[in-house]
Amino acid sequence: MITLAFIGLLGGLITGVSPCVLPMLPIIFFAGAGNGTGNGAGDTSKRRDLRPVKIIVGIVVSFSVFTLVGSVILSVLGLPDDFLRWAGLTILTLVGLGLIVPALGHLIEKPFYRLPKINRNDNGAFVLGLGLGTLYVPCAGPVLAAITVAGATGNIGWRTVVLTVSFALGAALPLLIFASAGSRISQRVKAYRSHARGFRIGGGVVMILLAGALAFNITDVIQRELPSYTSGLEKKVAENKTVQGALAPAIGNASTELSKCTPGAAELASCGPAPELHGTQKWFNGSPTTLADLKGKVVLVDFWAYSCINCQRATPHLLAWDKAYKSLGLEIIGVHSPEFAFEKDARNVASAIRKEGIEYPVVQDNNLATWTAYRNQYWPAKYLIDADGTVRSITFGEGNYAQTEQQIRDLLTAANPNTKLPKPVDGTVKADVGVDGRTPETYLAYSRSANLAGTSGKLTPGKTVAFGLNPAQPNDTYSLGGNWAVGTQSVTSTSGSQARLNFNASKVYHVLSGHGTVTVSIPGEPDRVIQVDGTPNAYQLVDKPAAERKTMTLTYTAGISAFTFSFG
Repeated sequence: MITLAFIGLLGGLITGVSPCVLPMLPIIFFAGAGNGTGNGAGDTSKRRDLRPVKIIVGIVVSFSVFTLVGSVILSVLGLPDDFLRWAGLTILTLVGLGLIVPALGHLIEKPFYRLPKINRNDNGAFVLGLGLGTLYVPCAGPVLAAITVAGATGNIGWRTVVLTVSFALGAALPLLIFASAGSRISQRVKAYRSHARGFRIGGGVVMILLAGALAFNITDVIQRELPSYTSGLEKKVAENKTVQGALAPAIGNASTELSKCTPGAAELASCGPAPELHGTQKWFNGSPTTLADLKGKVVLVDFWAYSCINCQRATPHLLAWDKAYKSLGLEIIGVHSPEFAFEKDARNVASAIRKEGIEYPVVQDNNLATWTAYRNQYWPAKYLIDADGTVRSITFGEGNYAQTEQQIRDLLTAANPNTKLPKPVDGTVKADVGVDGRTPETYLAYSRSANLAGTSGKLTPGKTVAFGLNPAQPNDTYSLGGNWAVGTQSVTSTSGSQARLNFNASKVYHVLSGHGTVTVSIPGEPDRVIQVDGTPNAYQLVDKPAAERKTMTLTYTAGISAFTFSFG
């Protein structure tokens, strides 16, 4: 149980500092400051010390309950799937109006005075937290996936409750910091005290504006443009064997052959027949179909949810592949598997499909039946199926787009050797970036290779492979040249070994081991020679005062093992 609680807390903490929480921060800040009413200075100070805690407790309770049994509650009461979300938006708007007009605020809070442990000095802070909990849409990850599956299938036991509560607590801790900051500023900053009414009105306006932005999904645009700075850490958690073992009950025993596929592996594997799409609801962009009907085509099954920011960032890549390869035998099927009750509404899904410009077929998987059949653990997740109906590759989360495209091309060629493929299109799609636009950490080995975009050669573990450098390296990708011995954790230079890296950063580090030299060549700069000696260590290749977009070529003497590139 301790391990499960720690995994839930860790998953929540990652979520709590991710881009997904940003729309909540201004709301939490002003909510923590309170409405400034009270019977005296001492009373106000005491009340505000507790107010942030009560708000966060309300969020934890609301999120935990409605994530697990929200659909059941709505079904029993005969309410629409998006009722909770609109109720939360209504509460947020009313609180905003109450900050602007204090008399209205007292009137709004009056019904809550009689609730247990909710008194006049709390000003409905706990109830406000309950409303905010229905609006909190965290980034998807393996922990949230396990919770959602348990809630959708009704398989709720003590393990799920521990996981849910610990996740909610972890995600709420960063919010508590902002709520407490708002409370402390309202009490201690003289300018705030002397202009309290002005700050309250400003806070009310901000809350109302954010309620409108959340209602019309305007905040999604901002979140998509932000660096996905937690996605790499989320994937590490998802791929960790301890985490997978702890979350195994949520995966179930269906399609156990799929475990033969290592998520994110560059090499195509044979992972058994693809489970059929079943237990689904409405189809969009075409008539209902089955995988049996699609035999002879290469199929990419994409599990997504329309409010998932990670999924929204991945969609442009899917659109590019659909446009480039559909006529050559690729069929993309989006399986919309909701994280939250409001995502089950077919009208909301249809609106998201139009907004994103999705033209490939999409089917609703509201009860997560197909999700469970595929033993899925992540949003987004891609399952690549060959022309014979066998699953050949699994990719969790964002990234690895160039690798996935190459696998699509390989399977299309295998299905029809006479196919004339266009140039890869992924380099034309806006690349994923790390913190502040920096290139994300890049792994070179077979088990976790990401962003490999060369002209020839595939990462085949246990073999020495001849690779080809890319003469026009796409942004934030790398290629290998010459001969490399491919391992699961690193690639080792043999003869004529080179690498080419396109990056945006001020500092570049390369984890290397062995004995020999690496020559660093950057156009317009003198070559540098790095001496490598010993066990794996990070060697600095670039040190600039500011981030720059550059392409470097590295030449390795034989016997050097290369693990990762990282950036600062």
